Amino acid sequence: MEISVLPLAAGQMKAKVADESKLGFGRIFTDRMLLIEWTTEKGWHNARIKPYEPFVLDPSAQVFHYAQEIFEGLKAYKWGDGRIALFRPDKNARRFNQSAERLCMPELPEELFVEGIKQLVAQEKDWIPTAPGTSLYIRPTMIAVEPVLGVNPSAHFYFYVILSPVGAYYAAGFKPVSIMVEGHYVRAVPGGTGEAKTGGNYASSLKAGLDAKKKGFDQVLWLDGREQRYIEEVGAMNMFFVYGNRVVTSALNGSILAGVTRDSVLALAKKLGCSVDEMKIDVNDLMADIKAGKVTEAFGSGTAAVITPVGRLHYKGDTVQLGDGGVGNLTQRLYDTLTGIQTGQIPDDFGWITFVA
Repeated sequence: MEISVLPLAAGQMKAKVADESKLGFGRIFTDRMLLIEWTTEKGWHNARIKPYEPFVLDPSAQVFHYAQEIFEGLKAYKWGDGRIALFRPDKNARRFNQSAERLCMPELPEELFVEGIKQLVAQEKDWIPTAPGTSLYIRPTMIAVEPVLGVNPSAHFYFYVILSPVGAYYAAGFKPVSIMVEGHYVRAVPGGTGEAKTGGNYASSLKAGLDAKKKGFDQVLWLDGREQRYIEEVGAMNMFFVYGNRVVTSALNGSILAGVTRDSVLALAKKLGCSVDEMKIDVNDLMADIKAGKVTEAFGSGTAAVITPVGRLHYKGDTVQLGDGGVGNLTQRLYDTLTGIQTGQIPDDFGWITFVA
């Protein structure tokens, strides 16, 4: 499908942030966006790169009433030699369509997903920050826009992509966070939408997240929705626990997001000589293992935060420290290796990098 590029008027060009240390995360957006439409009559059509601007949607648009919405997150990096690299966009394209299938939305050809992003990033290459720890965050999204009230799949969708130059996801940067295990609310159950990347999953996590912050914790770690006994994931990250030279993470069970960074960490851990287990993790056993010193470090992984060390874990009034409370050795090695591949400092032996022409 040909993607047209609409002109950008001088008045539509935004001033870029001069001090990249002040970018923050997800609050600044570039001049252009990608938009492709789907209808039952035409399928995918009218692909264009256009000025970034608000949508005009009917108040009865189905996304507002029945939450037919999915999204992805990936990043672009400007390498020292001037090349622009995307990290595993094919993996995001595949997961996007898995989410679409679960939410009764049309699947987008994977090659169109990747090519549309490449063309948009090429147009906006001057927005890619180059300071250490920065990147261009890419947010592909699909929403139902048919103006009708009725619990049925929409007949009209927008697929769009917006870009945001970002710094660290956590304001403190690469430093240990404290996490509270949620023992009351649940996020998802097998058979629900937990494994899809849809906004409703995140809306349902807000209450517990606010409660955790009031108690002095950075994030919530969810337990399974049936027994509230087994570790699942943090709101924006998959979780890993390190037992010496063994890395353990929760098995994908239908209610956990199959993270792209999660998959990358598993491959890197094996390459670094670690054994890897994807399994059910009983929260009571985990707390006991941390107290006994068997768990030497813990960290979360996700596109936004990349890898985040965990310093403290709290469950039912009991707070335990991971290791010495600092960044673990393996956590640091994984972070350095993964970000090194993403930014071109370390060779990509996995074929994860796609270059923008």
